[in-house]
Amino acid sequence: MTGLAIDVRGLVKRFGDKTAVDGVDLQMPHGEVWGFLGPNGSGKTTTIRMICGLLQATEGEGECLGYDIARDTDQIKLSTGYMTQKFSFWGDLTIRENIDFVARLYQMPKRRQKVDETLENLGLTHRQHQLAGALSGGWKQRLALAAVTMHAPKLLLLDEPTAGVDPQARRDFWDEIHHFASQGMTVLVSTHYMDEAERCDRIVYLANGKILTQGLVSDIITASGLFTFRGEGDGVRRLAEELKGRKGVDYAAYFGAALHISGHDRDLIQSVIGNERSADVHWEEVRPSLEDAFIALMARAGADQRVHA
Repeated sequence: MTGLAIDVRGLVKRFGDKTAVDGVDLQMPHGEVWGFLGPNGSGKTTTIRMICGLLQATEGEGECLGYDIARDTDQIKLSTGYMTQKFSFWGDLTIRENIDFVARLYQMPKRRQKVDETLENLGLTHRQHQLAGALSGGWKQRLALAAVTMHAPKLLLLDEPTAGVDPQARRDFWDEIHHFASQGMTVLVSTHYMDEAERCDRIVYLANGKILTQGLVSDIITASGLFTFRGEGDGVRRLAEELKGRKGVDYAAYFGAALHISGHDRDLIQSVIGNERSADVHWEEVRPSLEDAFIALMARAGADQRVHA
């Protein structure tokens, strides 16, 4: 096995005359946690499914865990845990029955012991007799994570796993992810949450079926070339619509109670601010956020030119 858990080149996937993924290259080392970001329809899920052998690529080649993604799909599936966007376990079975069923699928030795260990490790023992269908989003998520990791996969693929769960459940989930990574597991997780992206070793951003950028969060923010100013005060809300579209202001958006305006020319932004100064609004230059950088990336990507069916 090489030093890369994922090494794919030129991945393309077409469905009829629609190109969902258009020439993706991805080289991911073992033991790291990478974030997979991008708007809905950008090709994240399709790429993940090609990597783990659930979809055959139209074009391209590569290896996952040292196995060929076209020829060795059974071996890849056995060595990978894949958690889908939608809860995909059995609502009319208890937590324990779901975990036990998955253990049977993998024909795991000492099955009862392994089920007990899995329930304990993911904090599910006290709820093991509850029906899965009656669980909250956070507990369904925990059940799904237990099920896809109980066979100790080398690679964990998570497709928007925290959508619709509360902040505490998201934080607990990420603690588990980093625990698995500390034990040598490689994790690729797609997410829409910028705070989650910043928990990753590296991030990859897709739009319109292509990778726009990848690397460390700090490097991507720096490479955006943005300048961002934050305005706070009682009068800031009325300024949002006034500032949008002004020369030098690429976008204006609220972050909490503050208004961020960003662009690629500091002098022009300062000129705009200078014309809008008032006693009830305080402005200061701040480091652009990851969200600032991604909005700029989307503007650069432009409209989706892929052919739709």
